[in-house]
Amino acid sequence: MPILVVSDSEHSMVPEVANGITVDFDQPAQALDTILATLEGQNVACVLATDDSCVELCSRLANRLNLPHNKPDAALLTQRKDLGREALARAGCNTPMFQRLALAGLDASQLTLPYPVVIKPLGLAASRGVIRANNEDEFIVACRRIDAILETTGVTGFNRGHVLAETYIDGQEYAIEGFMVKGEFRLLTIFDKPEPLTGPFFEETYYLTPTRLNQEQQQQLVTEVARCCLAYGLEQGPVHVEARLSASGPVLLELASRTIGGQCGQLIEFSLQQKLEELVIQGMCGMMPATGGRADSAGVLMIPITDAGILKRVEGLIEAMQTEYVRDVEIHINPGYELVPLPEGASYLGFIFAQAPDFERTYAALKSAYAKLRFVTQPRWSLEAL
Repeated sequence: MPILVVSDSEHSMVPEVANGITVDFDQPAQALDTILATLEGQNVACVLATDDSCVELCSRLANRLNLPHNKPDAALLTQRKDLGREALARAGCNTPMFQRLALAGLDASQLTLPYPVVIKPLGLAASRGVIRANNEDEFIVACRRIDAILETTGVTGFNRGHVLAETYIDGQEYAIEGFMVKGEFRLLTIFDKPEPLTGPFFEETYYLTPTRLNQEQQQQLVTEVARCCLAYGLEQGPVHVEARLSASGPVLLELASRTIGGQCGQLIEFSLQQKLEELVIQGMCGMMPATGGRADSAGVLMIPITDAGILKRVEGLIEAMQTEYVRDVEIHINPGYELVPLPEGASYLGFIFAQAPDFERTYAALKSAYAKLRFVTQPRWSLEAL
């Protein structure tokens, strides 16, 4: 089946290496017309968004092509954390207390929620700009820091001038991968996040599957995720969810109408022996395969950026790759490039993948390989520092 790849990168290589075109996602009406003109006369089986930037555009494109899709309003809820929270509250889902706040003129007295709270931008992903505040002073510092982050991202309009505050939810965190088929949620897998995520920042590191949760706990998560998907109005396509198991039950943190991001999709193949891309395309074409069989243990460490500076070299890479049960170590930032930790940063140093007979040995392999790596940096030099 031929595939048309649509990219918005200014320097995209798509037209040179694949059947593809380049459009500007910031001009959705023009991008839609360009894609439709390219597809004229072709029999299109499905439209698939690969990341958050094109979810709403893909929804509108599928609608014009009369293909199964999520309504644009539903897609928008996955892009606006505040609107998503409002939809969940209306549907009676288990949600933290929340409050939308304007950054202009903000002071601590405007917050009506009890501490601790988590402050986050309305639209950024990958935990960027997400900060926990335990008191008024930390709340003000967090808001100023998020304001500075938004200033550098190119975000404009309502999202630039507002943040979302939520009561902090204690509990173990999980990632849930699934698929909506005609309004019904179908589970692919649940990823455990064994490291505590308590703040002040919430950088994700370890993902392992299959989960150590018992069947009752898994069903609680799946039931709540399905309720949240219906509250958003999602009907068709992949779903990536972040949730916590709190004392009062599962609480959804984030819901995206796309697959898991970056290289982590490899875990699906390691665990279920099926490529994530194949599962998703089959599902979009109405051929959702069964995935309820035995799953092997697999895990990834998204290598965190812990220190700011310029990366000079990575030491211990061979030793890390020789660790028992480690399948691969990928470094995605080249020497000479700047390292920016969360909450300002938006990338990982790379990924470590492992696969072992059980959860414990997979987790131990990831930790052992990471301990062998050393990232040598030097301070960032600039004219301003002179």
